[in-house]
Amino acid sequence: MSVQERKERERAERERLIVATARELAEQQGWDAVTTRRLAECIEYSQPVLYSHFRGKREIIGAVALQGATEMAAAVRAATAAVDGPHRRVTALAHAYLDFAARNPAVYDAIFELDGGLAYAQEDTPEHLKDAFAALLESLGEVAGDGVAPGLFTEVFWASLHGLATLTRTGRLLPEDTEPRVELLVGRLAII
Repeated sequence: MSVQERKERERAERERLIVATARELAEQQGWDAVTTRRLAECIEYSQPVLYSHFRGKREIIGAVALQGATEMAAAVRAATAAVDGPHRRVTALAHAYLDFAARNPAVYDAIFELDGGLAYAQEDTPEHLKDAFAALLESLGEVAGDGVAPGLFTEVFWASLHGLATLTRTGRLLPEDTEPRVELLVGRLAII
């Protein structure tokens, strides 16, 4: 291995450590606890080293969001691949999405609530985010109904899931009523 390859590997490892530490801190104590000073202390590197990887907290949030979008897409695909039939697939998708949001609140916030400097629904949207939407579209597109654009239907269904996830997490909806909400959502929106 050349010196250059070793340096690149070490740089990538430091970057993974920064993102993992930020994510862990955010999940334990909220995003307000994630500061460059705190991260530098936790990973035992100086702040200038941190800034050599990320220009600040906003970029770190963006990196967590991209990582989270990849994980969410994988969770949705795994859940939908395990079942047969459009109704069961869409129900599995809804549960996988809501479970991901509940298990990873800080990551979910990084993806959808916080400004990580990422472009959404634009030409320069990062591939990780496009793939997360594609994971939803794969199952939802087949139940959009005649005359309804699959992408538009996916956006509306996704917005509904996001609302359920957010309102449940903030205590405005009772978590024990998740199942009837999912059944209502799937039953009313998905043309099966």
